[in-house]
Amino acid sequence: MLVFAIETSCDETSVAILKHNKEILSHITYNQTEHKKFGGVVPEIASRAHLEILQKIIPKALKESRVKINDIDLFCATCGPGLIGGLLVGSTFTKSLAIGTKKPFYPINHLEAHLLSPTLNNKNIFPCLSFLLTGGHTQIYFMKSIGSYKLIGETVDDAIGESFDKVGKILGLEYPGGPKIEKWAKKGNNNFFELPHPFKNKKNLNFSFSGIKTAVNIEIKKNKTINKKIIKDMSASFQNKIIEILKEKIILSLEYLKNNNKKIKNISIVGGVASNEKIKKELSSFCKKNHYNLIIPPKDMFSDNAAMIGWACIQKYYLSKKPDINFKPDPRLSIY
Repeated sequence: MLVFAIETSCDETSVAILKHNKEILSHITYNQTEHKKFGGVVPEIASRAHLEILQKIIPKALKESRVKINDIDLFCATCGPGLIGGLLVGSTFTKSLAIGTKKPFYPINHLEAHLLSPTLNNKNIFPCLSFLLTGGHTQIYFMKSIGSYKLIGETVDDAIGESFDKVGKILGLEYPGGPKIEKWAKKGNNNFFELPHPFKNKKNLNFSFSGIKTAVNIEIKKNKTINKKIIKDMSASFQNKIIEILKEKIILSLEYLKNNNKKIKNISIVGGVASNEKIKKELSSFCKKNHYNLIIPPKDMFSDNAAMIGWACIQKYYLSKKPDINFKPDPRLSIY
């Protein structure tokens, strides 16, 4: 069975062709660079770029996979959540191909695709505690099985990836700020700046990152100039505080699951922010120390990508979910 997938929820344009046995025949992800000069994603520019890029990379993906469009068995695309312009471009493009080849179309929630991405390279991960860490979402799920998820915590303001980008902007770093902060943090002092730990005393499972961003802004404004030392130390201090918060939320989540008679062995981190090497290293060590397994997706499936969309489609097919060519993209589509 061959699956064709498209992901266009934000500023990554991605196409993948894969088999039901987990073999990825082609996977092309184009990171739009048009937004750097604006310091963030411009929705209208992103949607227009998706249309132009798809016309270039779809033929390339078919050639690379040695597959003809009529050989595809299932078509799927991200239908939410995300920027409505991008969702419309990707889903309409894919629906057109499905109609033209008289094949079924599956609408995919890209958050669910993130949650399922570690099942591509790991066996028997359920039940699992999953941390979804992206530019637009920060959520904690208890995953009982494929298709059975319970949201137990989320951010009340900024998403974790959004906070990285905003702090990067305060430091004068190029968009996106996350990778730049990770790079500068390697040479900085983790404890040079004292930053707040929101909700530390509340002991709940929700996140808040806007206060940290404000604290960074206040500290930076105290200095007349932003030199390399400040950038290094603030990047390290900010990243270290994020790791501290994640560790605390893991502990609180495990207590919550224990109190609700839920036993797990696996903890997964998914989404673009989960690709941060320092975060992965620290959480892996933390989980190992506490006798849990840290589960992560394949290297090229952390950020928004079409391979995870295609893999989620395969899971829906096996669960006997019905295709839906009439599904309307929803920028606020939820999975709970």
